Amino acid sequence: MNDNDRLLEDLGRRYLEAYPHAGREWDRAADSLIGGGSHTLRLFSPAPFRIGESRGALVTDGDGQEILDFWQGHYTNILGHNPPVITEALTKGFEAGYGLQSGIVDSLQIDFAELLQRQIGGERIRFTTSGALANQYAIMLARAFTNRSLILKIGGGWQGAQALTLKGVSFRDGYDHAETEGLSQDMMDRVLLARYNDPANLEELFRQHGDEIACFILEPWMGMGGFMAATVEYLRTARELTSHYGTVLIFDEIISGFRFRAGGVHTLYGIEPELSTYAKIVGGGMPLAVVCGREEIMRLCGPEAGRRVKFDGGTFSAHPAALLAGFTTVEYLAAHEDEIYPELGRLGEKMRRGVEEVFSRAGIPVICTGDGNEVVPDSSVGMLHFPVDEGLEIISPEHVSRRALHRAYRRTSAVAPPGV
Repeated sequence: MNDNDRLLEDLGRRYLEAYPHAGREWDRAADSLIGGGSHTLRLFSPAPFRIGESRGALVTDGDGQEILDFWQGHYTNILGHNPPVITEALTKGFEAGYGLQSGIVDSLQIDFAELLQRQIGGERIRFTTSGALANQYAIMLARAFTNRSLILKIGGGWQGAQALTLKGVSFRDGYDHAETEGLSQDMMDRVLLARYNDPANLEELFRQHGDEIACFILEPWMGMGGFMAATVEYLRTARELTSHYGTVLIFDEIISGFRFRAGGVHTLYGIEPELSTYAKIVGGGMPLAVVCGREEIMRLCGPEAGRRVKFDGGTFSAHPAALLAGFTTVEYLAAHEDEIYPELGRLGEKMRRGVEEVFSRAGIPVICTGDGNEVVPDSSVGMLHFPVDEGLEIISPEHVSRRALHRAYRRTSAVAPPGV
């Protein structure tokens, strides 16, 4: 056993001593749940702690320990865990006989759609239940509208656990591979990968395949790939190229929507996509997602176009409680935008620099990404990366990969180095 293994073993032992309830529940879960749970990212060794209560910034685990939570429900809870403004609205709704599944349309769906149009734009809106589904439907709409099959996405980008884009998410000496078994090679061959914040790479891809690309889907603020903002130049290049080649530009705002302002981050860049998708914050802690955009594309899932795209909804689409939580959240954020977002940005900056300082004092070089840029000044997100070399600036998912960290430098150029 080497020193690293001994350290990990010692840390695991100390963790289980501090969190005995987690260890007992981990053993119990193994007899009924695959891998101990139903969401891989939430499971970690030697055992994830299990919460009993969550309020504001804190969660309390099964051993009664209070834990400061920067994760906040996959960055969903912009107002913290169980904020009274939302829980009180839900309580009143349930008491009044509104909130559980009815399978019948209600007027709140119209009210919420109108509110979203004011805050994020989009000529038409349809609700669904998850960001993954929202992105899947947006891509289906784009392919039907253009009558093309190729999908362009970011290498290292994550558009949810849906089959159309499960390629090139994790780094394995590159991104050109399927993320899962069970998908056909033909399906994966129809997914092209672009480098984030590399306009020259994007131009080359469109020169080669532009007339065949149905859509370019990307996050204007990268999430899972490392928490980094798109450069203005990159998004402008994406807009120009997609317009020139007749490609549908899709902004995945699952994370960035309502994170930096009471609406989409695309408005801060001044760039309008044909379609955009929202989830997380927009659902107020409930399972709700949104696809919105140009009417001529969105109508392909409607009766006037013969429902060419099967975006018909599932049992829980526009669920009453999700609509109520989402409407309440968006209405509150819109009414208090000038108070909320500057303060969140201040706290985000304090968190990022504080984390780096703690590691620096221990002699460990790290970078906490998530800083704002010239168009997004106030950022309340962050992701820790280590080990890193001094002077490294992360602007693309390739820079985050452990195998790429020591060759991914950007000191003066706004574009990732060729071949990275």
